[in-house]
Amino acid sequence: MIATPDDELVFLPLGGSNEIGMNFNLYGFGPPHARKWIVVDLGVTFGDQTTPGVEIILPDPSFIEEHAKDVLGIVLTHAHEDHIGAVGWLWPRLKAPLYATPFTAFLLREKLREKGLLDEAQITVVPLSGSITLGPFELTLITLTHSIPEPNAVAIRTPLGTILHTGDWKIDPDPLTGDATDQDAIRKLGDEGILAMVCDSTNVFVDGEAGSEATVREVLGKLIGTLKGKVAAACFASNVARMDSIIRAAEANGRRVCLVGRSMIRMSAAARSVGLLAGLQPFISDAEASHFPANKVLYLCTGSQGEVRAALARVADGTHPHLSLGQGDSCVFSSRVIPGNEIPIRNMQNKLADRGVRLFTERDHPGLHVSGHPCRDELKQMYQWARPKIAVPTHGERRHLLEHVNFAKDLQVSEALAPRNGDMVRLAPGRATIIDEVPAGRLYVDGGMVTPENGEALRERRHAAFNGVLTVAVALDGRSRLVSGPQVRALGLPGDADYDLEEALDDLAAEAESALKRLSGPARDDDQAVEQALSRALKKAAYRIWERRPVVETTVLRV
Repeated sequence: MIATPDDELVFLPLGGSNEIGMNFNLYGFGPPHARKWIVVDLGVTFGDQTTPGVEIILPDPSFIEEHAKDVLGIVLTHAHEDHIGAVGWLWPRLKAPLYATPFTAFLLREKLREKGLLDEAQITVVPLSGSITLGPFELTLITLTHSIPEPNAVAIRTPLGTILHTGDWKIDPDPLTGDATDQDAIRKLGDEGILAMVCDSTNVFVDGEAGSEATVREVLGKLIGTLKGKVAAACFASNVARMDSIIRAAEANGRRVCLVGRSMIRMSAAARSVGLLAGLQPFISDAEASHFPANKVLYLCTGSQGEVRAALARVADGTHPHLSLGQGDSCVFSSRVIPGNEIPIRNMQNKLADRGVRLFTERDHPGLHVSGHPCRDELKQMYQWARPKIAVPTHGERRHLLEHVNFAKDLQVSEALAPRNGDMVRLAPGRATIIDEVPAGRLYVDGGMVTPENGEALRERRHAAFNGVLTVAVALDGRSRLVSGPQVRALGLPGDADYDLEEALDDLAAEAESALKRLSGPARDDDQAVEQALSRALKKAAYRIWERRPVVETTVLRV
């Protein structure tokens, strides 16, 4: 295919730029009025204390949904949740063919099955190092190393130049599962000429190298051999190499392994479907594990990030139906603390410690974890192999992206820019530049429903969480005279020895009654006017008492 004078090659991140997670990247080719698009990754991020009740957050696909007929395919680089987790939620809005390597495809099918979409969505399994042609895009997968099986960069060839989209990666000379980084393929691509490299920025502030899984395996083997009593180990379930290392360390020290948590069980099935976790003893069930001596079992658990419903949090709370840990037992955390999870992890670890469990983490036992993302020496090596004309950092917060731009310029990359989500970057023809801005918000999964980022339910929940709730009820007779009430109740509002809550509620009831008396006769006949008067009075009085503006719910009964 030959480019026409009107053709443009554009990159458009709708998630994953200015944040770590929720990756959603688009590439467009053609004249502005008739672009064809491909999607690379469609992931989620997770809620925090600012999104009460919301655990899963999706990128907003509104822009590309309007162009869904021009989306040629969704290509998934690997199976982490921040790269595939939104497919089940958002695929019905795009209905484009899906492309993934075998391990990723296994987990993708599970997600689609949960949503009842497995028979509707088309999944093409692409072999490692395989190629795909989607309209003007010729894509080739390049094997990398990361903290999950089958991570891929994508070489995207177009009539206006070649893009190397790295996905998540590191350079691990001894990855334990899968092949090492395909340096030759990247060098060859660099020799052909790479227009732009869209690259992981997670560890751009970290000097040196991320480290090898082989080192972690050695550390785990030595540590687990010293432990007595019950041993629980927590790691990211998707890190199959880490799972493999923990299991082999357990078996080498006479322990059988029990998987605890659905993610562990699901990931082990996906790994075995592609020939990983081979040569190991069968896992034992929760029920079987209870019959083994304490020093003959290792429990491999989900919940390294303090997730409240994961296995390890329930163990810490003493509510897990099959596993308890106490004095003389140990828990090994072979994982890092993801920013934002510090508080739940610390709370969970304190609960375990209070039960007498000895904790081992990367802070006090270096080598229990290595990152899956490239540090500065690895980034430098990748730029030396690829030699792109344009550097486009992604997968990072704003400070990461801007530092990556500076780092690329230090490496003599001629052009570098750091788009935000929604910035449309024209890569060719001409110099790379931001030419447009499109909507790039978030959607919340709230109670199993997909809702807008600033939806009314979450706004009210936040308001109630920070300010409390007051309810007031009155009963009026047929002549709008007060028969009963006002009855005022509170939720989430304090009292103290000098002014207890009951006294405050009595004062609020008096304020509500005064507000009702001040209403004229015709206004008292209007339920809406009565509700507004009661609400205004209680909000004003509540601010005087607590300096807060609680949610006020009013009930007017006519008897």
